[in-house]
Amino acid sequence: MSLTDRERDIVDLLRAQPLLDAAAIAERVGSTKAAVSVHLSNLTRKGAILGRGYIVRPEAHSVVVVGGANMDIKAHSKDAIQLRTSNPGAAMSTPGGVGRNIAENLARLGSPTHLVAPVGGDAFGDEIVAATRAAGVVVDHMIASDDATGTYLAVLDSTGELVVAVSNMRATDRLTVRQLMASRDLLSHATLLVLDGNIPEAPAAWLLDFAAAVEVPVVLEPVSVAKARPLAHLLSPQRPVLALTPNLDELSAIVGETVPQTRVAISRAARRLHDVGVQNVWVRRGTKGSLLSSLGERGRVTVVTLAAPPVTPVDVTGAGDAMTAAFVHALMRGDGPVDAARFGQMAAALTVASPETVRPDLTPRLIDAELRKAQPGTTQRGTSPKSTTKEKA
Repeated sequence: MSLTDRERDIVDLLRAQPLLDAAAIAERVGSTKAAVSVHLSNLTRKGAILGRGYIVRPEAHSVVVVGGANMDIKAHSKDAIQLRTSNPGAAMSTPGGVGRNIAENLARLGSPTHLVAPVGGDAFGDEIVAATRAAGVVVDHMIASDDATGTYLAVLDSTGELVVAVSNMRATDRLTVRQLMASRDLLSHATLLVLDGNIPEAPAAWLLDFAAAVEVPVVLEPVSVAKARPLAHLLSPQRPVLALTPNLDELSAIVGETVPQTRVAISRAARRLHDVGVQNVWVRRGTKGSLLSSLGERGRVTVVTLAAPPVTPVDVTGAGDAMTAAFVHALMRGDGPVDAARFGQMAAALTVASPETVRPDLTPRLIDAELRKAQPGTTQRGTSPKSTTKEKA
């Protein structure tokens, strides 16, 4: 079932508000009642909606993201940061959390996405759920927590680089297997599962076991050095992972030793992860780009390095979440891991150049257009030899 951009907009709107009539839909999507009526007829014919009341057909190909959802509070200094004193600048709050950000990016890119995340019964929780739903994410399986909704406070310098952050993730830290079991049916029908490393160890182990049992591929985002360490004993060939997306420090934490910033050392560490069931290890290296190590048939490993797209940073918050989401979206649309990684890097660059944690105009069309600008002569999903080097073993 292939939907046009306008049809996808209408489906996303009806998923959140199924009782809207054609006139109300037209007003929301900036169209006419007559045009919307035609779209609704086409959507019914395609099976995307099931008739009056506009019941949206369950997505056959959907991503389920399990992770954290919190309120991001960002303070941006106007000048160079001076410690132990007040700094002039501006502050703003937006819904955030690694899992939630990945889910919103995926939805904005056009991948049908469900979010499973705990939020408190407070104003922040209500705002997060409403904003996430409005972005097109299905939030029917959000988990009601007895704890306050998580908060993440970040202080950024005048260049947009993170200086320090403080987080309260108690609602996520206390997530239990029992709470997740209520979403078993959703999880078992997912096309792909994304796990945010903020998930506690026991629920993460259960999710990996469950995904293996129902044969749902898993993409695992380690999040931080502290959250990456437990992965060392969670990973195993019995818990296969389609892709692991650490930065260099997180990779070092997982393998239990410092990994130098060299291709050989990173490739060697990635091979250790291949041995414990990880098919693709995508190591983010900031301005140095990234390295993707992929385990193929008959145990052959392919290593590809990707140069980082040039960018003038405005705010680095959320770049990694956009990178993971775009990588997953590209895999879902049929791209290979290398092209998916390139797609993810460009999404991150576009997000860094924006003041928003989740760039609202991030679309596959925008990313593909920027990739073509960066690599003239490259097809939409092609590989430019100028930006990659490969090694096979």
